[in-house]
Amino acid sequence: METKTTTAAQQFYTDYNKQVHMIGRIIVAITIVLLLGAPLTMGAVLGVSPDWAAFAKGWAQVAIIYWTSGVIEFLIYAPMLGSGASYLAFITGNLINLKIPCAANARDICGTTAGAPENDVVSTLSVATSSLVNIVVLAVGVMCLVPLSPILSNEALQPAFENVIPALFGALAFKYFSQSLKVTVIPLAAMCIIFVLMPSLISNVSMLILVSGALAIGIAYLLYKNNKL
Repeated sequence: METKTTTAAQQFYTDYNKQVHMIGRIIVAITIVLLLGAPLTMGAVLGVSPDWAAFAKGWAQVAIIYWTSGVIEFLIYAPMLGSGASYLAFITGNLINLKIPCAANARDICGTTAGAPENDVVSTLSVATSSLVNIVVLAVGVMCLVPLSPILSNEALQPAFENVIPALFGALAFKYFSQSLKVTVIPLAAMCIIFVLMPSLISNVSMLILVSGALAIGIAYLLYKNNKL
């Protein structure tokens, strides 16, 4: 009886994933068409168009930098989020500063494991909730932008706005770093030294995430091999 129940659950999860991928691919295609179609349509209606040679040159310069981060983010975040949450997160954006922390916190609260069916459900619900809250907050922010502009433009508050994301990730990262200091101390110290000595590398955070991740994996392997982890 238990075997039949397990098989039925696995089949249900397989069917669920197929539907998620089908719907996700359709929505991604629609999103791409809308993102590209809106400016092109406005240009056609107004009778203007960009300098395509300059556009191609600018695009090539940006693509060289960001294609690596796009691939790396997909390889890192997709297994962590699962299929449904991945489509939602990559379509709505703000992965690093909103979706990933929300999904990670929800996973810890529910006690699920990355890659498990339960984690897919939890991640999807958390990312969907984060997206809806984000839309509501943005709407309220737009409506309050003019009345609050004197306060928001105050010079005394500018340092706080500039450090919102570092503060968010510092608090989130500490929880995970403290769980395995042997693994995290060296990569964290190495990245801090690199950024202090070469601040220009801050724009290449995505690539350095891969470097620090590889370093952490290597340290974890050595510790595990020597029975110290």
